[in-house]
Amino acid sequence: MPAILAAVGGIARELELPALLDRAVTATCELLGARRGRLDLAEGGTADYGRGALGPRAVELPVRAGAETFGTLSVEPGDGGEFGRREREVLGALTAATGMAVEKALLVGQMRRRERWLEASYDVTRALLAAQDLRATLRLVAERARVVAGGTAGAIARPDGPGRLVFDVVEPPGEDADRLTGMTVPAEGTATGMAFTTRRPVVVRDYGEHVQEQQRHHGGPMPAMVKDLDSAISVPLIVGEETLGVLVVAKFRDRSPFTDSDVQLAETFAGHAALAVEFSRAQEARQQLAVFSDRDRIARDLHDLVIQRLFATGLGLEGVSRLIADQAVAARVAGFAQDLDGTIREIRNSIFSLQAPAQAQGSLRAELLRVAVDARDALGFEPRVGFDGPLDAAVPDAVRSDLIASLREALTNVARHADAKSSSVEVTVDRLGRRLTLVVRDDGAGPPPEADRISGLANLASRAARWGGHCVLAAGEEGGARLEWTAELPAMPAEQGRGR
Repeated sequence: MPAILAAVGGIARELELPALLDRAVTATCELLGARRGRLDLAEGGTADYGRGALGPRAVELPVRAGAETFGTLSVEPGDGGEFGRREREVLGALTAATGMAVEKALLVGQMRRRERWLEASYDVTRALLAAQDLRATLRLVAERARVVAGGTAGAIARPDGPGRLVFDVVEPPGEDADRLTGMTVPAEGTATGMAFTTRRPVVVRDYGEHVQEQQRHHGGPMPAMVKDLDSAISVPLIVGEETLGVLVVAKFRDRSPFTDSDVQLAETFAGHAALAVEFSRAQEARQQLAVFSDRDRIARDLHDLVIQRLFATGLGLEGVSRLIADQAVAARVAGFAQDLDGTIREIRNSIFSLQAPAQAQGSLRAELLRVAVDARDALGFEPRVGFDGPLDAAVPDAVRSDLIASLREALTNVARHADAKSSSVEVTVDRLGRRLTLVVRDDGAGPPPEADRISGLANLASRAARWGGHCVLAAGEEGGARLEWTAELPAMPAEQGRGR
């Protein structure tokens, strides 16, 4: 009896599940003189005593606490014998003690997990009070979710046009994370997309195989780490009626799968994280509003003062050139007037660049400028943007979406591969309104030797080919790289009328 009480007491004292399983199966086998034993829990967790597989004479008892069954304890008698009545009574008592100890350990573990998720929520809140920007907030959300859930990787996917999601943030940082960042997935047929569209958590096993199969015909080769990903949780980030994105936490193969409790805790954390993201977006919106007010004031001053004076000066030079008898001098003065016209066009582009981010969604120029502004965090600077020609009148909606996506992809490639300090964007429509050209320049390292392996270039080329255009990445005339993307445009309505 003292040995039984000591064994029960030792089992009951353990609060960590792995140590509890080892102590329970070891104490049971040693007390009964058993040859081998094994304890398996349905929630995940196994402990073995002795070597080899259990024989046919092994006795199996369910590990219960009340009406709930947690697993099975299997014990094989030693010396080729069988358990007598007394041994079976001892085995039953130890199994019952193990069940109650497992129940307590699971409750303690669940309580500790809740504490860790709450601490992670507090970390996100503290980051907000420290006025971190949106990308820093997203990284913190992914990193804390990964660590607390015991995951291998954490990521956040956000909407990227109709029916698509893009992985904006992947944790932890590294070569594989860099290759996964920016990867797009469809909203249909993927766990991430299902979580986004249904607004409910999605749990999958063999996650890496799902990703590889889904991405087989999309882009370049997948990072080696993907094939080893197993259990994964995709949880929507919801604020009110809006779904901001999806939080994904995944484990490597051979790790214990996520439990229902993990999913519930991750869903609660995602609710707090979504509020944090929304608050961060609101902070950025307030800061941008202040910037836009200053930009609008500067734009008015440029238009009302600088352009008017330059225009008057240019008219004066044109008038003077007609009065000069020396043709060479007259040509030089006329050239100065043309230079002033070019300067006026550039200033007008700058004025529009200052004003457009605050304008309505309907303007193509405004949408392109927003893409450039959004790329600022990844690039480390804001690219210069210029326009020429009737963009809003000549570019139809179908081409518009490909143009915007192509600019975003091009700037993403600059951020990933160029190591540039500055970049410029030029979007032009020719005078007939029939050809659209996007040129993105940077002062970085130039095109890589294997530029054709960059998956983003394949996407750019396919979008251009859809409209009878092309996409070419080449070295810039003054260093860096120059990307040219073109599309053939349908005739504008007025031109179609003239054809009839």
